Amino acid sequence: MYKALYRKYRPQQFSDVVGQPQVTVTLKNELMAGRISHAYLFTGSRGTGKTTCAKILAKAVNCMDPQNGDPCGKCDVCRGLDDGSVLDVVELDAASNNGVDSIRALIEESNFTPTTAKYRVYIIDEVHMLSVSAFNALLKTLEEPPAHVIFILATTEVHKLLPTILSRCQRFDFRRIAPEDIAGRLEWVCTQENVTIDHDAAMLIAVTADGGMRDALSILDQCIGRSDGHVTYGLVAETAGLAGRGHLIELAECIRTGDRTAALEKINALYKSSKDMGRLCEELAGFFRNLMLIKTMKDASGLVNAVGEELEAMTKTALSMELSTILHALDAFQSAQSRMKTMNKRTEMEMTFIRLCTPEMDTSPAALLRRIEVLERGGLRRPITPAPNVSAAEAPAAPVQQPETPQNNAPVQPAVKDKPQSTEELAKNAQPFDGWSDIIGYMENYSKSVASAFKGSAAYISGDYMLIEAPQIAFDLLKRASQREKIREAIQQVTGRVYKLGPYKPPAADGEKPKDPLDAFLHDMREAGVEIEEK
Repeated sequence: MYKALYRKYRPQQFSDVVGQPQVTVTLKNELMAGRISHAYLFTGSRGTGKTTCAKILAKAVNCMDPQNGDPCGKCDVCRGLDDGSVLDVVELDAASNNGVDSIRALIEESNFTPTTAKYRVYIIDEVHMLSVSAFNALLKTLEEPPAHVIFILATTEVHKLLPTILSRCQRFDFRRIAPEDIAGRLEWVCTQENVTIDHDAAMLIAVTADGGMRDALSILDQCIGRSDGHVTYGLVAETAGLAGRGHLIELAECIRTGDRTAALEKINALYKSSKDMGRLCEELAGFFRNLMLIKTMKDASGLVNAVGEELEAMTKTALSMELSTILHALDAFQSAQSRMKTMNKRTEMEMTFIRLCTPEMDTSPAALLRRIEVLERGGLRRPITPAPNVSAAEAPAAPVQQPETPQNNAPVQPAVKDKPQSTEELAKNAQPFDGWSDIIGYMENYSKSVASAFKGSAAYISGDYMLIEAPQIAFDLLKRASQREKIREAIQQVTGRVYKLGPYKPPAADGEKPKDPLDAFLHDMREAGVEIEEK
């Protein structure tokens, strides 16, 4: 009979357990020192190794020839525990044996000495499912069990346990396993199975498993069954149900542009294809949570459940949306999830999208903040993205007017990939950038002093360059790498693309004699109120 991968490759020693050194090292040290507790509590999310470590511990305390805290796996007891012939280790599923009678039978049985092993070990899985009366019946025995008895309790919901249970156990917390560790284990398993797997595919499985090794191995098992001996990124995406996530980006674009019609048509198409609206709402909430992290963090790849092409698409979507819009959508979908329990799910989803596409119809605090931000920016404003081959006559006028830039309605020119140009050549082709005040406003979020240094300045776009016309104090700040990085980040958040930075020097008119640098210096000093005696 075929054995699933997560069973076939279940670790047999503490050293084989992936991603839980805080547990395995401590247990090995205690076993080598002979400091064996009478009760252990293993807690953590699913698939992180709680039951596996419980079985290894039960085998290690009874092993006739332990190896540095690990069971040898060769003695009669180890082999007997593996094949089930030694009955001194008992596993109890508290989800199906949660009554007081089951616990009383266990307590009566624990009074008998083990037949083959040194200890009677009771592994109670999902212990939080026990009834209150069962917990109370277990309390006394758990506090002072017979010398030959060890209890190992495992749970995914430790907050449901009584404080009196927690205080009687030595607690170990299992963390979610890092994607890199899961991917490494998957690649090793594929080597054992004579299957090749791309690293991107292994990372996608690891991210999808959300920190659980068992879930990762189950997905890999499915992928191997569908493959011809080579597991690819596309195969994993299709097997895990990720290939269709493009509809999330399309719906997010509808919210960004305020296109209610397209949003409702997309929802209708998904509904006709048997997409559950509750599941869709849950996916959208998770999707906008990822957008929020990408938008607010310099590198959110470690927190976002996406890799490769999917992460790139999410990043592009996040940079094109305002943070207030993302937060409004996240708040709306989380609220819709709770309302769907008592309302028609499709109707609730459609109402949610109408509110998101027209925030003036929504009275929630998140919608009001979004509308206030639009007013503060001077009207409805979309991130500025350059359109290829658009002439000045064809370009739409920008919605925000700035008196200090007489040509601020000129379009943003597409990126030019020619040879490097001089400052003068760049200035000749530069067009005023009407979103500079938005960038200064964004910079105020992390430093008001830096933003004040750029007050009264202007910016121009010339191909891949953003040329800044500002006082000298602003350029002194730009000499610092940290400040340049902050300004680039602000530009990227507002425009949705990365520009090279440079100074803007107005091109001299034909026949105009360049100014004497000394005269310019004296002029600046007089403007600053410094009296200069001329001789």
